[in-house]
Amino acid sequence: MKKIIVLDIKFTFGETEDIIHPVVLKDDTNMVLIDCGYTGYLMAIERVMEENGLSCKDLTHIVITHQDHDHMGSLLQLKSKYTQVKVVAGKEEAPYISGRLKSLRLQQAEALQPYLPKEQKESGEAFLKILKKVETAEVDIEVQDGDFFNWCGGCTIIGTPGHTPGHISIYMQEEQILIAGDAATIENGELVIANPQFTLNLDKAKESLQKLKTYGAKEIICYHGGIFTS
Repeated sequence: MKKIIVLDIKFTFGETEDIIHPVVLKDDTNMVLIDCGYTGYLMAIERVMEENGLSCKDLTHIVITHQDHDHMGSLLQLKSKYTQVKVVAGKEEAPYISGRLKSLRLQQAEALQPYLPKEQKESGEAFLKILKKVETAEVDIEVQDGDFFNWCGGCTIIGTPGHTPGHISIYMQEEQILIAGDAATIENGELVIANPQFTLNLDKAKESLQKLKTYGAKEIICYHGGIFTS
């Protein structure tokens, strides 16, 4: 049995309600979680998995599309509790996810902090504290553009740099579904670059978005934004 399940994790940040969409790939042999939410979201992940008839005890892999805190925040908690899990990430992202190199998002935030307007400095400091609390975890399998896995009938890793240098997306061949992470989001019914203000290389992000569009996927699942149907 092959399934692609989009999880909906709703949360409130300050006065703003939001939602993120990790994805589960399930077949007779593997169960793969793609991205795992913010720091401290282990219980939320477990709960939404159960609501979808799934259990983290059956996870074989966790794919981290990139190093940002909202995608890998609960990785160490998951890996510590469910020790059978193998962590998969892009070769360029792996040193940041594992903690061998300092988070590029944290570097970006630290560099911007002195230049923030006075009224934004407090929120800037709060963001820095959030980033500094992220716990790193070892990456077991490093991947790159074109790598293939047999999950759910076969999927290909797509290198989609820009948002971060080693960002990856996943294309499911049989279902023609593309899991985009933060390489894309949906605005006014259109597929666009996610969070340009946080994109580390805007030119590469634009190239990656165009690259995703060439696959002609029936559905593109965006971590922020949900499902885009062509």
